[in-house]
Amino acid sequence: MKFGCNGEFIVRTSIIITNWNGRRHLPDCLESIEQQTDTDFEVILVDNGSTDGSIEYIRTRHPWVKLVCLPENRGFAAGNNIGLEHASGTFIVTLNNDTCAEPDWLAELISAAEAHPRAGMVSSRICTSDDRDRIDSIGLKVCRDGMSRGAYRLQSFAALSLERVTPILATSACVGLYRRSMLDETGFFDEDFFAYCEDTDLGLRGRLAGWDAVLARDAVVRHKYSQTAGTFSPFKLYLVERNHYWVALKTFPRTWLLLLPFFTVARFLIQAAVVLGGKGAGGELLASGSRRQCIYALARGIRDAAAAIPGMLHKRSAIMRTRKLSNREFTALLKKYRLSFSELLDTGAR
Repeated sequence: MKFGCNGEFIVRTSIIITNWNGRRHLPDCLESIEQQTDTDFEVILVDNGSTDGSIEYIRTRHPWVKLVCLPENRGFAAGNNIGLEHASGTFIVTLNNDTCAEPDWLAELISAAEAHPRAGMVSSRICTSDDRDRIDSIGLKVCRDGMSRGAYRLQSFAALSLERVTPILATSACVGLYRRSMLDETGFFDEDFFAYCEDTDLGLRGRLAGWDAVLARDAVVRHKYSQTAGTFSPFKLYLVERNHYWVALKTFPRTWLLLLPFFTVARFLIQAAVVLGGKGAGGELLASGSRRQCIYALARGIRDAAAAIPGMLHKRSAIMRTRKLSNREFTALLKKYRLSFSELLDTGAR
């Protein structure tokens, strides 16, 4: 930590946590941050209008946290953007409130970032809350229709034999480090997304701008998956269905966009078989609500995605004007880190 010219504290890393009625998760999350071996950081917690005592808990038990209180739920994307306005760090780390970091997590994350100056994004090894060997996410992979998911989700980490620092496509914002100099070029999250897929959008924008992304293998965080919106709640289904089209519209090569309807139909066919069979993600989806609710959420997502096409194409134009990667280079990157629909929907096929 050092002082700026106006006497303010300047830290190396700013950790931004967005919170919406997550009081039950905050003790584990914040206590794990207090135990970090790397202490050159600040924590900015943006509260999205919680009514469960979260604000009172922070003020009483963790007064060292810089608290930003919003009157309403502005969403994950806007919450982080507001947090960035209060951040002084060279490195910006987004952290879900339902996580618990190991003591050397931040030190390992920063070590990887400093050793790879062209890495605009650094991912942690995100494990499930009950099993350190079971992967929640180690970076993102993307389907041909723009759907994305954590790479190697629910697989055994020990079986992968990864290097200490491994190239990836992009980082999950559940626990993601972003270099401020990259954000100065690309901007942070697109607030139109509200929540979900905003990290895929930012990750692909960062790659198009010429930045790399790596995994810090030994930066370990445990995560309670989808504790805020539910694994497959109708609201989450709506947001994901709407937002993944926007990711494609803003960043995908034109040839991939032309094939988007075909791959959308292919996903729906696999999705229908999975739901009817009640296996993999299908069982979770049915447990989240009635089939009618789920179908309505998907249809509404498609409708609202289509309504915003002009605005998303305008954003695409701005992104493409400043891109550093050619179509061929970016297409090769998407192919390298492609996620199959079977992996996306947990059908058991790889």
